[in-house]
Amino acid sequence: MTDKALVLFSGGQDSTVCLAWALDRFETVESVSFDYDQRHKVELEIRQRVLERIEDLKPQWQGRLGTDHPVRLAELAQISDTALTRDQEIEMAANGLPTTFVPGRNIVFFTYAAAIAYRRGITTLVGGMCETDYSGYPDCRAKTINSMAETLSLGMDRPYAIETPLMYLDKAATWELADQIGGKALVDLIIEDTHTCYLGDRTKKHAWGYGCGECPACQLRQKGFEKWQAGAN
Repeated sequence: MTDKALVLFSGGQDSTVCLAWALDRFETVESVSFDYDQRHKVELEIRQRVLERIEDLKPQWQGRLGTDHPVRLAELAQISDTALTRDQEIEMAANGLPTTFVPGRNIVFFTYAAAIAYRRGITTLVGGMCETDYSGYPDCRAKTINSMAETLSLGMDRPYAIETPLMYLDKAATWELADQIGGKALVDLIIEDTHTCYLGDRTKKHAWGYGCGECPACQLRQKGFEKWQAGAN
């Protein structure tokens, strides 16, 4: 087992599965979050519940969860004009990308995460990026992530690795991975205490969790859950 990892942990389904994945593999797992005035800012509150509860799901995870690093990135919202940082409609833009795409977001996230990791003596970063069931974001593709790892390694003169355990999984397979890692307890935690809805809606409870049920993030999570459930029965 390698020593430490830093997980980009937003409090959503994908990053929670990645956090559990890391707890299974590393002796110490630290986490980082980013506040960029996102519309679904409630995720920053919700993630605290997950951090408080996740270690108790498996005996071997006890004591492995390390320091959490909240980072404020208000400037990212100021220079962005997207449906995640403005009160505007979620739709497809003329460039073929959804208006929820925040240009440079993951590149900025990994740069800040690597800076934290440098100070903490960590060389493995973990993110929930996926190019199978995703919205077409170019900064979620494996090619981008691999290039980012090389750039960080060169720029900081340290061999960084970026692990993306969900990269080639659809949402049904992500639910299945959660079940494989942590069983019903982890699945229940994801349903009850994670947040994916782009609109930040925590008023509506569904079989797959909380959300408006209409935005692309909710629809993707719902379809994945239903497909996984159908395959499990």
